Amino acid sequence: MSCRFLRAALLVAFALRPGGAVRAETTPTDAFDGRIKALMLKYEIPAGALAVAKDDRLVYADGFGFAERAGDVAVRPDSLFRVASVSKPITCVAVLRLVDAGRLKLDDRAFDHLPQFTLDDIPDLDERIRAITIRQLLEHSGGWDRDVAFDPMFRAVEIAEELHESAPAQPDTVIRYMLRRKLDFDPGARTAYSNFGYCLLGRIIETVAGKGYEQAVQELVLAPAGIHRMKLGKSRQADRAPDEVWYDDETTDETTTSVFPNDREPVSWCYGGFHLEAMDAHGGWLASPIDLVRFATAIDGRRGHALLTPDSLHEMTNRPSYAQQTTDGAYMGLCWNLRDAGQDKNWWHTGSLPGTSSLLVRTHHGFAWAAVFNDRPAKTRDRYAFHEELDALFWQAVEEVDTWPAEDLFLRFP
Repeated sequence: MSCRFLRAALLVAFALRPGGAVRAETTPTDAFDGRIKALMLKYEIPAGALAVAKDDRLVYADGFGFAERAGDVAVRPDSLFRVASVSKPITCVAVLRLVDAGRLKLDDRAFDHLPQFTLDDIPDLDERIRAITIRQLLEHSGGWDRDVAFDPMFRAVEIAEELHESAPAQPDTVIRYMLRRKLDFDPGARTAYSNFGYCLLGRIIETVAGKGYEQAVQELVLAPAGIHRMKLGKSRQADRAPDEVWYDDETTDETTTSVFPNDREPVSWCYGGFHLEAMDAHGGWLASPIDLVRFATAIDGRRGHALLTPDSLHEMTNRPSYAQQTTDGAYMGLCWNLRDAGQDKNWWHTGSLPGTSSLLVRTHHGFAWAAVFNDRPAKTRDRYAFHEELDALFWQAVEEVDTWPAEDLFLRFP
């Protein structure tokens, strides 16, 4: 079956499946299913999964579409998806766990915890790099602006070639390359979203914890939150993890040269167009939406023992002095997008890569929800619109539900 024929078949299947009819007493299935099917049809997203927690219980979880390209295996609510930049809150909480353990401080200079990079040996070092703090990396104010320069995390081949190393470039290679460049602004002066800053945080976690990033995060964050299936993803389709869905980026109608030199044939962007392994700390995790709401509800102790102390929670959600507030009151704290809501705040983060879209939200009124998909709209403006409509869908649906299940669905998904 051709990929284009499969896409058409999936969309017809969504259109023909019943869903969304509102009854006198609206259940989560009534509120969510019709809405999400319509959104996926609109943006031609073949597969996805949703989960919603209320207070400390999982109250809704479902999958849509097919986990395999052949269209013969349905997506489950616990299927694994790449979550792209929703990886960043996980890295942030891991750093704050180390802060709570007294193993580092937010205002420590970042490169004091990266002794493998000897700044004195860097020719023409931009001296501002020495002063960059862990806090600034977390809040995207370290001095790198991809809109002014570029995002090095997507230049795995070029960077390796320039440093005469094997492609694709590993994180340490990318860091050594960036240390030879000037910063785009003074650290701490403003915010500019930086995948590279989170690459550095991943290496700091490794140094301080004394083990690899994946193992460190599993021990610091995931296991204490009761999450046991999350793992780092791989670039190539042949290396797909068990229970991981397929990814589709046919809306781009493009192939590219693989970042792996031994892969001679053109590849789709989502299977070798970028080096996912090097993106571990800013975009590399695989998770189900159930995993993500487990994580969100564990951070402040809504479910079980809180991952973070009150001091670290305050630091994570506090407004930086220079933060530019949007017209709707949103701002960025340590990693999370935030908006004040009464005595609490709403937290959220989105993710996007070729073949991937994701959303994680923790609300002021006791909810947490997550959505993961195996594609994203081809046009950048449509990606923003998709995430805005997805966010609105959740808020509308949870308000519509009359009856949430009494059962804690977390117990069905260990």
